[in-house]
Amino acid sequence: MSLEIRPARASDVDALLAIEHAAFAGDRLSRRSLRQLVAARSAIALSAVADDVVAGYCLVLLRSGSRIARLYSIAVAPGRRGIGRPLLERAEAAARTRGAAELRLEVRADNARAVALYEACGYAAFGSRPGYYHDGQAAIRFRKTLASETLVSEASVPGMVRPAPPGAGPRSPAAPFRSS
Repeated sequence: MSLEIRPARASDVDALLAIEHAAFAGDRLSRRSLRQLVAARSAIALSAVADDVVAGYCLVLLRSGSRIARLYSIAVAPGRRGIGRPLLERAEAAARTRGAAELRLEVRADNARAVALYEACGYAAFGSRPGYYHDGQAAIRFRKTLASETLVSEASVPGMVRPAPPGAGPRSPAAPFRSS
């Protein structure tokens, strides 16, 4: 199987919607919402293309001024295997590139396969939300630290602007900062 993970395109929306409907019994995204999220600057929308067919997607939401990103949705077409982990890893890398230091998500408490994937990928449970889903099922909240304690140049991340730490004084655009 050849697998390409790339930014989602407007032309992917029909395939994303079909995957959404196959993967989720309720709380589904609409065509309009998917179209808006694919185009939004505040979202990272990725399509997983296996053998020239869109076979999975994920959506990460970003909030201006926050270093916490949210994995809003991730889904793989029925019968497809080996796509979820690479899709999640690419979403993490994209969020990190956009300045996120942490990725958070909610997952159905009864979705053992997804819970196992998140735990295997280094996510830690930090809470729950009773009655979170349309059918009353609880959600487990997970988070993962994305940023390391290495120095990064702002110039290496397109569009990233970081304020100077308190008391640090003026900074040039290429001055290094310590991520947290």
